[in-house]
Amino acid sequence: MDELSFPPLMIEVAEKFAGSDDTNLTPLQIEEHTVFILYLKSAIDSAKLHELLIKPFFDMKSNKSFSSYIESLPNLSPMKEGQALLIEITKGFVLLAIGEQYYLLDIRLVNVLALHQTVIEPTVYGPQTALSEDIETNLNIMRQRYHEPTLTFETQPFEGISHQSLVIMYDAKTVKQSVLQNVKEQLKNLEAPLIQSTGELQLYLNKSRFSLFPITILTERPDRIAYNLAAGKVVILLNGSPHALIAPVVFYDFMVSMEDNYHTYWITTFTLILRYIGLFICLILPSMYVAITSFTPDIPRTELALTVAGSRVGVPYPSFIEVIFMLIFMEFLTEASIRLPKAISATATTVGGLILGTAVTEATLASNIMIIIVSAVAITSFVIPITEMSFSIRICRYLLVIYTTLFGMLGLILGSLGLLMFLVNKRSFGIPYLKMYWKGDREEIEVQSKG
Repeated sequence: MDELSFPPLMIEVAEKFAGSDDTNLTPLQIEEHTVFILYLKSAIDSAKLHELLIKPFFDMKSNKSFSSYIESLPNLSPMKEGQALLIEITKGFVLLAIGEQYYLLDIRLVNVLALHQTVIEPTVYGPQTALSEDIETNLNIMRQRYHEPTLTFETQPFEGISHQSLVIMYDAKTVKQSVLQNVKEQLKNLEAPLIQSTGELQLYLNKSRFSLFPITILTERPDRIAYNLAAGKVVILLNGSPHALIAPVVFYDFMVSMEDNYHTYWITTFTLILRYIGLFICLILPSMYVAITSFTPDIPRTELALTVAGSRVGVPYPSFIEVIFMLIFMEFLTEASIRLPKAISATATTVGGLILGTAVTEATLASNIMIIIVSAVAITSFVIPITEMSFSIRICRYLLVIYTTLFGMLGLILGSLGLLMFLVNKRSFGIPYLKMYWKGDREEIEVQSKG
């Protein structure tokens, strides 16, 4: 068939992809009936293309019947123009020309539809299914878990190099409108050339580039998303990422595990108290050791003070160097356990920790009590359910050690108060960070439901 017989738009689009070998501009012809299709072979599902488009064409008796069939397909998308049309084709859409009428069909090939098991937030009793990397699959998961007609999906194209689809999800009945508008405004004003995951998007949503505490929760669990939707929060999904962002958040949200929803009240309360005790130990204990051994040894009982002093006999440097030295090596072990293959990470870090602890005490580079303190701090670092908050607390621990080294027990108190004041003044999309727990604006919800 002569090239001039191809529709002008088809020729124009094909020229844009002329340098790519997977571009396919093909006519379908039977007797006097002809249609044209344009697609990228690497992006479309060839079996689906044959089943939905090619085979029905040869079964139809006229172009008019075929047009009626195409217009009835659920994967028919609104026609785009210019750069938007090119982007849709790169995603796996097929451009179809029937006479002078153009159609855009979603026949994408997605190889990440398989659901994953929870890795970051595992539970014993709760659901084990995590989100997928395909946004359509994730939306389907939430529809199956959250059966409310007020569940709303708003698709917002991301103006970056990747052109990934971004979906804002919320329950129109429970969401707080001021929070929703705040989230939309920040996403609209987002300036990032390339974002490949929701974890990267989380960094850009922080108002300050050097913000230490996260203002959103990164989760892989559909059940956590469902609970937060019911509480009136906003969820952000990005195509290509198996995680979702939940906003706004309060500090209490970072201390709650989804396992708490599947236990009795007293068990949940007990584990929550354990987490807060672990948080206090992880944050305060190293600085407390420095303050007591170097500045105020008369605070504890005499027997305890003598025990601590006796354990430090032979240690050649001040306690704050001892603390920093051991904490940094513990961070090395933690980082190694994350980076090593799973088959050897547990063995390597356990053996490394035992050898390190034994060698350090025998060489009198650190006291026996310091080994106990570092072990307790390392264990309590992982009782915080949300990883982002665990990293933030670990960094704050070093700041408190520095304050204590400079000003003693007074530095520890002032540093703790300063951290508390910082969190009191922090906001997550307009919501105070240190609210005891999250609850939606009941009056606003009632007004919306009546309306």
